[in-house]
Amino acid sequence: MEWTKDAENAVKKVPFFVRKKVRARVETQVAETGKRIVTLTDVRTAQKRHLQNMSKEIKGYQIDTCFGPGGCPNRTVPSEQLLERIEKMVVAEDLLSFLKQHVQGDLKYHHEFRITLAECPNACSQPQIKDIGIIGALVPVVTNEACTACEACIETCPDNCIHLNSITEKPEIDMDRCMSCGKCVKVCPTRTIQEGKQGFRVQLGGKLGRHPQLARELPGVYREEKILEIIHYCISLYKRNSRHGERFAQIFKDSDFDFLVSKFGSSPKELIQIKDSRIPGVQDSSGTK
Repeated sequence: MEWTKDAENAVKKVPFFVRKKVRARVETQVAETGKRIVTLTDVRTAQKRHLQNMSKEIKGYQIDTCFGPGGCPNRTVPSEQLLERIEKMVVAEDLLSFLKQHVQGDLKYHHEFRITLAECPNACSQPQIKDIGIIGALVPVVTNEACTACEACIETCPDNCIHLNSITEKPEIDMDRCMSCGKCVKVCPTRTIQEGKQGFRVQLGGKLGRHPQLARELPGVYREEKILEIIHYCISLYKRNSRHGERFAQIFKDSDFDFLVSKFGSSPKELIQIKDSRIPGVQDSSGTK
């Protein structure tokens, strides 16, 4: 659909994280009138209608995803099943009723509990600024398969965390810098680097607004069941402590983070050790079996 210059300029002033949604809403309303050009008047009309009806559209939570399910080449792990299970859990929590009981006045979008999934570390769905951010991960491990020193893994690594050991002539991976994107696994022609643990990273307590903060990441990569346990804990914590519509980030304390780390956390080294028991010949990045 075509937009006039004034209409384009107006929608550019909308916060970037909801701009796409606003643009789609405006185009839908314009299309319903039979028009093909969006004007500034259309944008203002949609804005007014949106503000008047906002409280009716609130459902208590927002769950977003990236474009991975559409065939993104960067996806590390499918998230469709996890998304379905998360939504089922969140619906059962009835966060809308909770918000109506504790928020004075009309509900707004910023009151909703926000969860997002991204299927790779590029994190297109912005998990760093959501209450709960879930990021697909594929942890690489170095095996005993012979390496041809082609350096394909080094060239493809976006984070410069791989180098060849001049003595062993094997790749070594700096797991403290590795983002678990799995690119090195995909390009290794000899399978010297293989898939270790596959799952999801978890980030908690991000938000924008007047006092923005990035989410903090739990150490480790988690399967679906653990993800659901973590989400359940966070929602329970939120419902126990949010009394006037506070965001999860405002009530998520260091002690809560430390508890989750002690209950679920694991180090990159431990991730490799988990995989050691499943792939014969796997060694860690230092060459130790």
